Amino acid sequence: MRKISTKLALYFTIAVFIMESLLMIYLHDNIVDNRVKEEFQSLISRGNSHRDVLEDTYSEGTLHHIALMETKTNTEVVITNSKKEIIASSKEPSKGMREIIRGYTPDQLNRNGLLIESNWKEINYLATVTEFSTEAEDGYVYMFKNTGPLRTLIDRLNVHFLLAGLSSLVILGIIYFLLSKILTRPLIKMKEATEKLSKGDFAVKLPELGKDELGELSQSIQMLSNDLEMIKKDRVEFLASISHELRTPLTYIQGYTNVALREDIKNTERKAYLEIIQEESKTIVTLIENLFELAKIDENNFSISKEPIMICPFLKKMIVKVTPAFKSKNIDILFICKNELLINADPLRLEQIIMNLLDNALKYSHPNTSTEISVKELEEEVRISIQDQGIGIPEKEIPHLFNRLYRVEKSRSRELGGSGLGLSIVKELMDAHGGSVSITSKENQGTCVEIRFEKAREDYIFENNFTSR
Repeated sequence: MRKISTKLALYFTIAVFIMESLLMIYLHDNIVDNRVKEEFQSLISRGNSHRDVLEDTYSEGTLHHIALMETKTNTEVVITNSKKEIIASSKEPSKGMREIIRGYTPDQLNRNGLLIESNWKEINYLATVTEFSTEAEDGYVYMFKNTGPLRTLIDRLNVHFLLAGLSSLVILGIIYFLLSKILTRPLIKMKEATEKLSKGDFAVKLPELGKDELGELSQSIQMLSNDLEMIKKDRVEFLASISHELRTPLTYIQGYTNVALREDIKNTERKAYLEIIQEESKTIVTLIENLFELAKIDENNFSISKEPIMICPFLKKMIVKVTPAFKSKNIDILFICKNELLINADPLRLEQIIMNLLDNALKYSHPNTSTEISVKELEEEVRISIQDQGIGIPEKEIPHLFNRLYRVEKSRSRELGGSGLGLSIVKELMDAHGGSVSITSKENQGTCVEIRFEKAREDYIFENNFTSR
């Protein structure tokens, strides 16, 4: 019994069968009891009616009339005197009727009549007795009814209940079939989908099943499949990009090393080749350092130690560091920071973020342009913007800029020294700070990168070491 459909059908059948059996037993017993009580009450009522007639007008004619009237019904009447001697009857009493009359004890009687035989399952008659009293005669009115028709009626009732039970089993079978269609088949499909996922096959498509729990489960599995497929694709692309990024400088290093080792070249040429080797080695070291930084972020092995930082003096010190590099390309740096503002940030990580952004601005800006660094204060945060006048980024490429190793123009990025990891690191570090980063850009007009930090109170020193998500 491994299939959930079989288990579901079995449990459902047992539960409904028990409930239905209890309900049918209750209904059957109530119907039978009510029917029998109706027969009892009918007999007592007829006996009381005959008693009233006798007490009003007792005579031989009245006795004959009562006996004659009962011959037209499915009941029988026997009228006796106080000594239980029969003085009138609708027909000759049977042996069983006489035994019932003899077995009755008058001391038990009351004015409203008495049921003296109720065993309809084994005795052929139901019987009641009513006492009457007149000036001429005292006696008893016995009413009898054959239990055969009642047993026949109850037998038919039992047949109907049996048919109802069998019909319910058929309905249960139909319900089981529908449940297997509606519930178990989607579950089986989801099971097959998870088996595919466990084997590395992420191309799973599940149907939409509505807004209930099954639909939510199906949607969750589909989302997991899509995420795993994207992760697999990103992993393949990441490894391919890393291989390419390492192969290119290594090819240069190997080639220029072989040339530099030749004895027939001039020292000036050898020096030029060694400088190329040194530059490509730096590219490899930078790439590996960035990868190592991202690996630490992924493994939650880096910490953020926030503290209040006066952002304007902090940025001024960094601008002093990068100014020579910008001057070498005739790029002016404009710094706008009107107020002295405090932010909660890790100074080492903040410097890493700003340096990455300034490095991008330097790489992709045209000579004889300017780069503006501005700080704005809002209610709960501080925004730092870095606006360059560089080559810009196509609008369709902006959503992908924070993906690892993603570069808009790979050949040009390669020429300018970009590896596609700087913005990924910035995004991860901003997330770790609880801040955010956004980019707006227009081709051939420039790019603006905006980072947002929590604002700190001047009278509050916040220092908290925590592990990044």
